[in-house]
Amino acid sequence: MEDWTVLLDYYKEICNCQKCDLARSRTNFVFGSGSQNSKLIFIGEAPGYNEDIQGKPFVGAAGKLLDNLLNEIGMSRNEVFIANVLKCRPPENRDPRKEEIELCRGYLFRQIEIIDPELICTLGRHSTSLILNTEQPISKLRGNKFIVDGRTVLPIFHPAAALYTASNLQVIKSDFQRIKKILRGEEEEEATPVLEKEPVSFVDIKEKENDPGQLGLF
Repeated sequence: MEDWTVLLDYYKEICNCQKCDLARSRTNFVFGSGSQNSKLIFIGEAPGYNEDIQGKPFVGAAGKLLDNLLNEIGMSRNEVFIANVLKCRPPENRDPRKEEIELCRGYLFRQIEIIDPELICTLGRHSTSLILNTEQPISKLRGNKFIVDGRTVLPIFHPAAALYTASNLQVIKSDFQRIKKILRGEEEEEATPVLEKEPVSFVDIKEKENDPGQLGLF
């Protein structure tokens, strides 16, 4: 059985966060879900309506597609960890604001430290921009491997992109096949050189901001 003590303690530490106005409009603080011992973390942008109601990430239509994509490579969401850049839903599902990301990112980086995955998959523009410290579009970055603090980062399209544009589904499916290869050590492609700026350092940002297995609560 997994030892959830560290991650559970961290959840209790931050779940009543009042750093920004989203605390006043949220129904639930969406910490994340999955395995504390996972080799793989998926990072989306922010909770939507269903996530805010249930307190769990990726439980709507995009979440169902994510489950199917994981099943196709022989995995389930219980084996990975799923989180978002923001822990609270922006009103009307608007894009996260820069100041909200700045206030919330330390929580995500601490989760990454605790779980210590081999592979981080950023889902869409906002999480990719944060982790790689870049403004380049996801269409240019997806499918390329990067190294951030010794961990492999693979930007891919957000599953919602396949819900709105059917042609994106095959692209996402091919990226999930690469996920399987990377985790099995079968990926031979070299990491892409650093972008216009150095990627973030999870430890440095956590310290700068002084941020302090499967669990049904998450």
